[in-house]
Amino acid sequence: MALITGGTRGIGKAIAEKFARNGYDLVLNYARKRTNAENTKQEIEEKYDVRVAIMKANVGELDQIDQLFEEIKTEFGRLDVFISNAASGVQRPLLDIQEKHWDWTQDINAKAYLFLAQKAARLMNQSGGGHIVALSSLGAVRALPNYVVVGVSKAAVEAITRYLAVELAPMNITVNTVSGGAVDTDALRHFPNREELLEQAARHNPAGRIVKPEDIAEAVYFLCTPAAFMIRGQTITVDGGLSLLAE
Repeated sequence: MALITGGTRGIGKAIAEKFARNGYDLVLNYARKRTNAENTKQEIEEKYDVRVAIMKANVGELDQIDQLFEEIKTEFGRLDVFISNAASGVQRPLLDIQEKHWDWTQDINAKAYLFLAQKAARLMNQSGGGHIVALSSLGAVRALPNYVVVGVSKAAVEAITRYLAVELAPMNITVNTVSGGAVDTDALRHFPNREELLEQAARHNPAGRIVKPEDIAEAVYFLCTPAAFMIRGQTITVDGGLSLLAE
């Protein structure tokens, strides 16, 4: 069984479909828009012979994380895979950032990952191990316009992954991060320079096209297979080689 936070749309939905295609039952967490979540549940269950549960939780709130895992224990009694995909954040120039912007972004992107991983590890340990994969972005290591608080939160995600990988290894749990390039999802539509980002990514990408949600999903799934057993604490970049180019 796989838990995917933010799993009802965009990259999260693509990841959900990849795991469903390979026989995983799913818990898809969402924060708002229950209608969208129900549509995703229906769509996946109709296409694949799996069970899908949708569970609402703001993962930035620890009490809601606790409730989410109580529901998972009640419904499934086990957890094999946890994908930390839910993300949010404020895109503003550095000098315009306020404390509330910082706190919101760090809570959803970094704090949630750590405390969700704690709960996931304890449940995985009851059935012999599992896999954890977090989602990051190139802003964790490069300075992108209006991206300071999100970039810092994603850098924290990558650091947390390294610590989790070492400390959870004795529990037979692998932990890694997948970092994506520009992907045309609902989240990217909030960027004021969305069209410019997409056009530049497609034109300059060595792979000849922009990254698709399915590209991210393939990498995430691979890291949860036996073939990736010895990959631990790493950040795998999926951007078609775009980040390798000199500016």
